[in-house]
Amino acid sequence: MRLIILFYFLLVSGGSFAQEPKEILRSIYFGGGSWYIDAEQKQSLEELIQSIPNLEYYEIKITSHTDNIGGREFNEYLSRMRSSSVIQQLIDFKVPQEIIRYKDFASDAPVFDNTTNEGRMRNRRVDILFTPIPF
Repeated sequence: MRLIILFYFLLVSGGSFAQEPKEILRSIYFGGGSWYIDAEQKQSLEELIQSIPNLEYYEIKITSHTDNIGGREFNEYLSRMRSSSVIQQLIDFKVPQEIIRYKDFASDAPVFDNTTNEGRMRNRRVDILFTPIPF
């Protein structure tokens, strides 16, 4: 009976006991007008990258955001600088550049309420989405 249950489990699971890789989202937060990544966030990002087996089988999507303080041109510049800063950090951690994609939103796609200080603080970020590439 145990053998039948084990055989059934192998059939249902595709013959593997390993879990399917999942998407991982990490956000890097910045001070107002800044694209500097602090040491604590660098370390956390490095630990995350080291914990992902077979990183070359992931696509990394970076989206950069700003709050609504400042003019449009400055926020577009700031958004580009934030994404560039994160991309360079990933490359420094030996992430292959060819698996990295990015989109700069500046202040165009706020997730949080820009009428509050807390909302503006949370919109000053770069989101990094690690997505497994299906075989």
